[in-house]
Amino acid sequence: MKQVKFEYGQGFMEAQLPENAEIFVPGETVPDPSYLTDPESATRHSIQNPIGMPPISELVQRGSKVVIVFPDRVKGGFQPTSHRKIAIPIIIEECLRAGVDRRDIKLICSNGLHRKNTNAELKAILGDKIYGEFMPTHQIVNHDSEDPDNMIDLGYDACGNRVTMNKEVFEADLAVLIGHVLGNPYGGYSGGYKHCATGITNWESIASHHVPEVMHKDDFAPVSYTSTMRSKFDSIGQHMEQAMGRKFFTCDAVLDTYQRQIAIFSGYAKDIQPLSWQVANKRTFIPWAKEKFDIMMFGMPQNFHYGNGHGTNPILILQAISANIIRHRRVMNDNFVVICSSICNGYFHDEEFTAYREVYDLFQKDYHNTLPDLARYGEYFARKQEYIDQYRYGYGYHPYHAFSMISCGHIAEMHASAMYIVGAYEPGYARAMGLKTRATFEEALRDATRYVGDEPKILALPKTFTTASVHLMMADASLPDV
Repeated sequence: MKQVKFEYGQGFMEAQLPENAEIFVPGETVPDPSYLTDPESATRHSIQNPIGMPPISELVQRGSKVVIVFPDRVKGGFQPTSHRKIAIPIIIEECLRAGVDRRDIKLICSNGLHRKNTNAELKAILGDKIYGEFMPTHQIVNHDSEDPDNMIDLGYDACGNRVTMNKEVFEADLAVLIGHVLGNPYGGYSGGYKHCATGITNWESIASHHVPEVMHKDDFAPVSYTSTMRSKFDSIGQHMEQAMGRKFFTCDAVLDTYQRQIAIFSGYAKDIQPLSWQVANKRTFIPWAKEKFDIMMFGMPQNFHYGNGHGTNPILILQAISANIIRHRRVMNDNFVVICSSICNGYFHDEEFTAYREVYDLFQKDYHNTLPDLARYGEYFARKQEYIDQYRYGYGYHPYHAFSMISCGHIAEMHASAMYIVGAYEPGYARAMGLKTRATFEEALRDATRYVGDEPKILALPKTFTTASVHLMMADASLPDV
């Protein structure tokens, strides 16, 4: 037997697995491509030699207003050599050299519908120097998608998507996007146009793609950057550029499992996206599996990705299960089963995930049989002033965030024959989301045989939520074309 430790709350739960169980750990089972040993030099060279547009020295001058848009704490790392901490000072340096006044540079965190970052988090993201120079003069802010004075309605793009954006970004003479190219179940990769299409807009624009009509299409799972969702990101971002009358200056880093830079690409997002994806594919899409699997097994910590409570909030538990299915659907048989450890103790973290408990309660009644049945309430919740105030002033997620997550959560039900939560403190929360409950992995494995037979092929995924995940493929598959 193989003994495997899976994440469980703030600790681990052990599982005894058959010898033929396959274990995959990102960055270990298949090593990542080499990361840059001198990311600062590589970033500087990239910024000074952009692709598809002139360098910063030709884009700004004295009197120019510059906005630098950077991702929130959800991804990208906090180490001294993180992409944000290296790229932003170089961008600022290039602007100052071109004559821009320091007072005309603003840094905006692209938190979108995520909760705003605290000052301590912004300091950890940006580093002491940039924080110390720009925070006292109020030149570092979080995006506020509910600020009526700082949002501009750009109508509809060519695909019919509603487009709104941060007004300060829209009006800037130079709008810089600092992005991370990491495997993402939503549209293949972060960075590029996904950054602006989700980070500096509002719920009405996000409702054009984070909805069942898009996320439940056949092109969404397994993950792909040719999906309808990805085309919407590109269309929205390019519509923003057309309305602004200028291109975003994008500086994207392809990251490895530990948030280290593999490559840097700067310039016109439309041109650099395929280049960055070609490099990222070598780390993200992994041709590895010799046979398809019957059981996918992993553990869920309490605190990951969206924050403390992701692994205990019942809606987000199902979203996380779906995210792994979207990533690894290519290597699973059609009747596969998911087994996941979670303390599932009823901790919603209401202060951060503000609307979630009410949405969960609504799911339990009034003819709501599947999560998409709730989608019709999206605007009702998105306009509830109590939740809007918590988002704007109380470091809570925007109320519409819950609805983007229910669209994802239903994907697990669409694809898996059964899903088990093991080790739940309060198993009723899991059962209310359509999940089966057992005390241990071993008990769940015994029960799962009625779906997958007596000798199932098991895929074990320890560290799947504590490292940057990959998208597994069959060993004889080719990397996707860009």
